[in-house]
Amino acid sequence: MTYRFDPDRIYRMPTHFGPAPGPRQMPDGVAADPKKSPRRLSVAASFLTDGARLERHLPEGFTLAGEPVVTVECHHMTEIDWLAGRGYSMIWVSWPASFRGRQDRASGRFLAVVWENLADPIITGRCEIGHPKLYAEISEPRTCDGVQICNAGWMGFRFLDIGVSDLRDAPPAAKAPADGTLMLKYVPRTGTWGESELQQVTLSPPADPDLTIERQQSGTGSVRFHTATWSDLPTMYHVVNALAELPVIEPRGGSLTMSRGGKTYRDQRVLV
Repeated sequence: MTYRFDPDRIYRMPTHFGPAPGPRQMPDGVAADPKKSPRRLSVAASFLTDGARLERHLPEGFTLAGEPVVTVECHHMTEIDWLAGRGYSMIWVSWPASFRGRQDRASGRFLAVVWENLADPIITGRCEIGHPKLYAEISEPRTCDGVQICNAGWMGFRFLDIGVSDLRDAPPAAKAPADGTLMLKYVPRTGTWGESELQQVTLSPPADPDLTIERQQSGTGSVRFHTATWSDLPTMYHVVNALAELPVIEPRGGSLTMSRGGKTYRDQRVLV
């Protein structure tokens, strides 16, 4: 007897063995505590760049919103409940944008690319919520001579350096009103390679009632993407080089944040 899909459960390939456990679907009998998991150390740095160059990397329907400021964040997470207490790290690259669709309007940060150093969150995040995730080797943030440092690379080629210095305790920065985090979910059509099987703009609403900020510091931030050849990064040199070509007109500060808890993105939705 063949199987049928349960419309109330989440599946991922291979679907033949039943619903898939993950960040948005814990196994029966396993309790999650979104107010405690994960623990997170976040290091971020921003810079002002050329708006015309930045807008080239926005999909149709998007425009820049405000100053062309790129923010690069490194998140080191531990005690993750859906990974049975394990952890991983990720890099986010974003800038402010607005989306105007047939029905929906939204403004916030456009999440251009995410790198993670573990396959499981890459697979679940790309398939389920449309995060533009790639793999990278990401070092745990470290402090050297008063500078908080994060690096990312692939098979020996380091393509990103983040540094935040002159850190001092500061209250959480006031955030401008926004509808959330915007991104593009894209799946190519098998056999008709220039066409899409799925192309959706997705939105992560900003509300995160389970997140607790334990410490916030601000400082001076620096970001450097290293230009790569095809042989350095065979499947993503075009991503890194596009970011490396953005001029750093002016640094726009950095931060260090320690937090715990957070949502699972069950509130993710599609904009049309």
